[in-house]
Amino acid sequence: MLTEYGPQAILSIISHLVFIALTWWALMAINFEKFLRANRVFQARLLYILLSIAIGSIVSNFFLDYLAWSQQLPLLLE
Repeated sequence: MLTEYGPQAILSIISHLVFIALTWWALMAINFEKFLRANRVFQARLLYILLSIAIGSIVSNFFLDYLAWSQQLPLLLE
C-alpha cells in the first residue's frame, strides 16, 4: 500500500509546480502597475508569487481531483 503513495506524491509535486509556473507566466500578461503604489517593487513581486501559488494550487488540485475521479469511474461498472 505504501508503494502507491510514491508515484502519487511525485505527480502532485510536479503538477503543483507546473501549474504555479503557468499561473506566474499568465499573470505577467496583466498590467498590475495601475493597482500598485509607486516604489513598492518587493511587495508587488511578493503579490505575484502569492497569487501564483494560490491560483496554481487551486488549478492543480482540480486537475488531480479530476484525474482521481476519472480513475474511479470504472468502479461504477463492477
